[in-house]
Order: sequence, then structure tokens, then C-alpha cells
Amino acid sequence: MQKGDLQMEYQFTVKEDGRAVFVINRAHKKNAINYEVMKGLKDAITACKENDDVKVLLITGAGQDAFCSGGDVQLFHALKTEEEAYSMLYPMGGILYELMTLPKPTIAVINGIALGGGCELASACDIRIAVDSAKIGFIQGRLGITTGWGGTTILQEKLSPQSALHMLYSASTFSAEEGKEYGFIQRVVSASALEESMKQLLEPLLQKSASVLRQYKTLYTKRWEANGLFARMQEEIQGCAVLWAGEEHHQAVESFLQRK
Repeated sequence: MQKGDLQMEYQFTVKEDGRAVFVINRAHKKNAINYEVMKGLKDAITACKENDDVKVLLITGAGQDAFCSGGDVQLFHALKTEEEAYSMLYPMGGILYELMTLPKPTIAVINGIALGGGCELASACDIRIAVDSAKIGFIQGRLGITTGWGGTTILQEKLSPQSALHMLYSASTFSAEEGKEYGFIQRVVSASALEESMKQLLEPLLQKSASVLRQYKTLYTKRWEANGLFARMQEEIQGCAVLWAGEEHHQAVESFLQRK
């Protein structure tokens, strides 16, 4: 099964061995997320959930420079008010919730930069593997906003408070090795070794039955649900929407676009 082609903003493929692969196909925009990618990702997650033959979902970006640079700043800068921002932030937060709670293993293949919302997308996956040249960063603070797709709430479940808060407070860009030290990335490899490393990572997963993988993931999902994960993500999204409408954010984005 395949959705998308080279003309589309994403590609989604399910392979015979049980791998599903979602590729953000916007290399010219550093694989920034727009509304079409949002819809494609939502549809892909649903397809994986409903297809018993899918054992694992991989998410990556087209080309060799970027996994995902976050939301399309130029496109989303048209959103000025709290309500307008929320109309984009809330659906994407819902998509990341569905990704995080998908009852299948999920892997972010960070083949280049992962910034802002790109880090939020990666954080919602179970495992993050990165090339050694990758740069990561929750840089939203530079634009006068916080994470707006649920990224902080997700980090609360996956990283120590010290590591998560440092990455968020600083709004800095980190190397892949630094990301591994913080616990955000599980494996760092050279670009030339990425394919072989992915093979080694996937082989034991694809040899397991889908029911075994589902049961393990469900145990974590139940814990997250009991801890009110989605409600906390909603609170985070609402807070970002308030900041989004502020003059500090709009001026920061204007300065960013002018530098580009």
C-alpha cells in the first residue's frame, strides 16, 4: 500500500515485512510541517492502527539535511490571534497524542536537523536514532512561545526533569551526541552506517508477533492515560496559543523571516 508520490508533500508506504514508513517530502522547506503533512501524518497513524500487518512505524524527512524543522513558519505566521493559533496547534497536538499512544513501536529516524516542532514530533516516537551530524533543539523560546504541540508534556514522560528543563529553558541547539547524553536520542550513527544500523534495530522488532509488540506498548499507554496525558497536552497547547497572540512572538517571527 502506498499513499503519495514524488509530487506530494509526504510519502507513506507499508512494506511486506511489516514496516510502515512516513516521509515528510518537503526538503526545499527543511521538511517543515504544513497542513497537508498534518493530514497525511494523521491518516498514516490511523492506517497503522487499523492494519494488523503493520509492526512498526518509521518517521523521517526527505533528503539528507533535515528530519523536520518544525512548523512552516512562513505559513503559520498568518495566524495572529489566540483562536487562530489554537485552530492549528490543537489538531497537531492531537496527532502527536495519537502517535505517542499508537499500539505499535514507533521510530524517529533523525537524518538531519530536528528543531522546534520537529523535536516535538520526534519526542512522540518510542525510539529516536540520529545521524551524527544532526542538530536538535526545542527552540520555540527564541520565538516568544513555548512548545505548542504537547512536546513539554511528552518530555515529562520520557526524560528526567533536569534534562528536559535544560533543553526547554535554553532553547539551544544541541548535537546528536549531546541529545544522547540528555536521553533524548537512543542511538547516534554516521550517515553511511544509518541503513545498517536501522536494519539491526528493526530486525528483532519485525521478528516479534504484532500482538506481543502491541501488549508491551499498551502497558505504557495505559499509564500515560491514567496520568492524564491528553488533558495536560491540551493545557500546554492553550498556553502556547496565548503566547502566540502576543507581540513578542509576532516580532520574533518577523525578524526570523527577514533574516531568511
